[in-house]
Amino acid sequence: MTTSIHITALDGIVNVNSLFTLAVFLGLTWNPRDPSNSLISDAACNPDPHIAEDMIAFHVYSFSSFLFSSLIALSLKQAIRLSKSNNSDLPHFLGLVNKGLVRVGMLVSGLGSVSGCVFLMLALIDVVQIKLGTLSCDTGSGHSLAAVVPLVILVPAALLIYISLVLYAFFTS
Repeated sequence: MTTSIHITALDGIVNVNSLFTLAVFLGLTWNPRDPSNSLISDAACNPDPHIAEDMIAFHVYSFSSFLFSSLIALSLKQAIRLSKSNNSDLPHFLGLVNKGLVRVGMLVSGLGSVSGCVFLMLALIDVVQIKLGTLSCDTGSGHSLAAVVPLVILVPAALLIYISLVLYAFFTS
């Protein structure tokens, strides 16, 4: 029965990564150099070009992390299915799988998802700075801070919960 729980967890990782990958692609289609995208009224608050470059880089890092995580999860699912098909006398949800390998693979896949979320958060911080003004701007950073503060509080909090549950599953399963 543990194997069916692992397959369900791996399905969840792949599904969430797919949603985040879609968000990354939408972020990559946005043109940060288009002046109609900016709501900045003070020229001193305009971001440097390196912020737009960082935004693109963080999107690519995020995409590669989510893709890595999904490929590991799909590989583990395939390994479980292959081991199941080689043992047709076992019930449909059981397979002779190296439990340690599944646990390590799930941990690595979870870490890929976490790093993808961190990079996506950093890309969103850059999007805020491009659209609303830099965080260091004296006259117009209020809206930028109001957008970024919940992001840097809620995302790491959710990631801490996720990491705690992954580590709990790793050490108890």
